[in-house]
Amino acid sequence: MTEETTTGSGSDAGSGSDSGSESRRVRVVLVDDHRMFRTGVQAEIGDTARTGVEVVGEAADVDQAVTVITATRPEVVLLDVHLPGGGGVEVLRRCAPLMSAAEHPVRFLALSVSDAAEDVIGVIRGGARGYVTKTITGTDLVKSIFRVQDGDAVFSPRLAGFVLDAFASTDAPPLDEDLDRLTQREREVLRLIARGYAYKEIAKQLFISVKTVESHVSAVLRKLQLSNRHELTRWATARRLV
Repeated sequence: MTEETTTGSGSDAGSGSDSGSESRRVRVVLVDDHRMFRTGVQAEIGDTARTGVEVVGEAADVDQAVTVITATRPEVVLLDVHLPGGGGVEVLRRCAPLMSAAEHPVRFLALSVSDAAEDVIGVIRGGARGYVTKTITGTDLVKSIFRVQDGDAVFSPRLAGFVLDAFASTDAPPLDEDLDRLTQREREVLRLIARGYAYKEIAKQLFISVKTVESHVSAVLRKLQLSNRHELTRWATARRLV
């Protein structure tokens, strides 16, 4: 539990220490589908008198997150990447107007167990200001929250390398607007359909019902303006998603 963070600024504003938190406050919403984890984060950083962090709301899935964030308009949202209802990327997409607000923009800091490059790049593309993993200490998390509030970019050191490599590489694939319209779960279903899996097999592998698989396939076909699974397979193969 000794992870440190790197930022786009050398400022130590909002360090979360007792002396620095008395004159600063930041309103935060916690978004994570594990209640025990939210409780742990709340206990670690939510003592406002000590940390300067005021937790004003919690959410466990995409719909709850959008509702709570819209209602409370926090300065910073701690956002898990993997959420029921489409994942953190879907929350970012639906909260885009709040992020771009001229006054009092809502900023997002991804806080996830995942350190996969595709997860990091996905939420940064979606508009998150940073990404730290759940091995971070409470003290460093408070610092990261205040820095994101200030507009800095905050990353765990290794994850920062992913971002730099992805956006600096001339071999990086261009942004696929069609693919970005799909939620994370819809992409998972798309790949399995394209690999020839039956609906029952997909349901078993993803721990969802056959009816839910059918709903995801219908959504994918609608968003991509395709007619059937054969066209879907060709579409996925052309983009090397299989």
